[in-house]
Amino acid sequence: MSSRSLFRLGQQLRGKASTYRITEQLSEFVYFAVNQEEKRVVVKSVEGHWRLHNERDILKRFQRRTPNLRPLLDEIEDPAEPPAIVLKHLDDDLTRASRKQRLTRQEIKYVARGPSNILVNYATTGERRRFSDVQVADCGGVVSADSEFAREGYLTGTSVFRAPEVHLELPWGTASDIWSFGVTLIHLIWAFNFHLFEPVGLKDDDDMYDTQVVANQHKFFGPFPISYKEFISEEMTQAIEGIMSLVPPEKMKPFELAGEREISTPDKTFLLRIMPLDPRDRPSAAELLQDEWFTETSERTVGSYSREEWVQLIQERQRKEKAKEEAGE
Repeated sequence: MSSRSLFRLGQQLRGKASTYRITEQLSEFVYFAVNQEEKRVVVKSVEGHWRLHNERDILKRFQRRTPNLRPLLDEIEDPAEPPAIVLKHLDDDLTRASRKQRLTRQEIKYVARGPSNILVNYATTGERRRFSDVQVADCGGVVSADSEFAREGYLTGTSVFRAPEVHLELPWGTASDIWSFGVTLIHLIWAFNFHLFEPVGLKDDDDMYDTQVVANQHKFFGPFPISYKEFISEEMTQAIEGIMSLVPPEKMKPFELAGEREISTPDKTFLLRIMPLDPRDRPSAAELLQDEWFTETSERTVGSYSREEWVQLIQERQRKEKAKEEAGE
């Protein structure tokens, strides 16, 4: 728990619809609380930042149009400061759920239809599905594709999930969300907190961390196509060439060459459609939803590896890559 606290445990908050009692602090800005019926809710509060009000406004506008957004339940009126909103509580997030038990292909497809923060409720005993609800949380950073943030290429999102054009601070839009969706699928397919683009031996505050993420994107889905020159400057062309030089040709690992033991062919085919480095080559969400991937029913996920074999392979790969880096190879 953070040493800083906007609310104290046991504090009463009065909203428009109910009164809430703070029961637990999850982070500097997020709390568990219970309402007058003793039902758990989530209270989020941020002092002096536009994201909280933006999340409120986004949810008010869109939550009635889809069941796949974690809904806004209330707004706190007393105390008036710091501003706070009340959100629905769900059982778990998808990353923790996949650590407990790898998702089957059908579960991955179920959650993929509702676009990391993906939250889930577990189904009751006897139901065929493991999850009864899947909802996206943390909409504070949602902006219009024609906003200044998108047009000016403001850096946004978590590094390993960012599209290449976002890392390069180029104009971005919904195609960048498609890339992040693909990264999320890769994360869910392999599970066990494995990130394909995560740099080995670097912490996320290292100066070279983001650069190495882009180098890994090039390593698995590159090279960057010559079509990039149609919308970038000569200076950016040189920067991309410098990033690509971090991965010698003999160390390239084209994702399309991954074998059946690593990933099933339908999953690989679907991901290759999602992950072109040129954002103009990615399909729209509407086009993706028509893909046969959503209707084919095979259950194979990560080939024939057991959990123990897969974790061992990941650890061995990380050890080898770190040893090569330390040796200067």
